[in-house]
Amino acid sequence: QVRLVESGGGSVQAGGSLNLSCEVSGFDYSPYFVAWFRQGHGQEREAIAYMHSGTREPYYADSVKGRFTISMDNTEDNTELPLYLQMNKLKPEDTDIYYCAAEYATRFISDLFSPNVYTYWGQGTQVTVSS
Repeated sequence: QVRLVESGGGSVQAGGSLNLSCEVSGFDYSPYFVAWFRQGHGQEREAIAYMHSGTREPYYADSVKGRFTISMDNTEDNTELPLYLQMNKLKPEDTDIYYCAAEYATRFISDLFSPNVYTYWGQGTQVTVSS
């Protein structure tokens, strides 16, 4: 059973940094995509970054390029992988609820920045940036 559990988040002043974590489990040895999204109250869920569990090549939305970094650790059995989102130079407009997401990479997916292609989601964590 696929499971995503987030941790991190909190409050920080503008210009500061935060690191979000997401424990991804249940994919066993199947390839998958992981991503970070954020959503404000009454707004659509916005993609931040994604990567493939195998290639680890990151892709970023223009709004966070150069400030945020998505990464994954390696583990011995490759079945539970910590996913991270390092957020630097935070701005008040980065205030949102942040979600990690995952989807099996066993079919062609044309738009990995779309929240609709992801089946599995973390519970969300609040990030607040004050000016």
